Amino acid sequence: MSARKTDDSSVVVIGLGRFGSRLAGSLLQLDHDVLAIDHQQDRVQRWASRLDRVVQADTTEENVLRQLGVADFRRVVVAIGASVEASVLTVLALTELAIPQIWARATSEKHAKILHSVGVHHVIFPEAETGDRVAHLIVSRMLDFMEFGHNFAIAKVRVPPSLVGRSLRELTPIDRYGVMVVGAKPAGEPFRYADPDTVLEPESVLIVEGPIDRVQQFAGLT
Repeated sequence: MSARKTDDSSVVVIGLGRFGSRLAGSLLQLDHDVLAIDHQQDRVQRWASRLDRVVQADTTEENVLRQLGVADFRRVVVAIGASVEASVLTVLALTELAIPQIWARATSEKHAKILHSVGVHHVIFPEAETGDRVAHLIVSRMLDFMEFGHNFAIAKVRVPPSLVGRSLRELTPIDRYGVMVVGAKPAGEPFRYADPDTVLEPESVLIVEGPIDRVQQFAGLT
């Protein structure tokens, strides 16, 4: 079996325990293509009817991942929690494939340090982060976000390149982008409240609020 889609809508999830399966389900709800992989046959069978593509495989082997087409994906999440060794070896195999974004679950601070040292770009602590929240971060350019209710969020995003040099006054009315910028952090400076005269500087980070889909769209502006 190989990957069929390699664009930004595709994500590989390795490990179908409680966290990995919840994450895979959340990604599907967000209309993203998921290739799920687990080494346990019973988990694969359990999720085969719920996820689009589920494969049983040993993900610690680089050649196995290559045969599955994982090298064609831009984002891979290693949700393995039961074995630190399997987690680390899987990440090492992914780095050999030069995956641009590797997210990995950590079970301890020591595990997190090891993951960072072998090439993980984003470490996840499931005890502090839900599958839904991680799914939103993986598939968007948001740096962080918090959801309130069903469809409203406050998020941290980088200034979209197309808006650099413009003031917030120029971005009104709010209906143009569907979000409100409430804070700004120029490079090397602390966060401060935003006002209509705030100018969006290069490499600044913004705090924005609004419906989740509009916040994601704003973060993805080029």
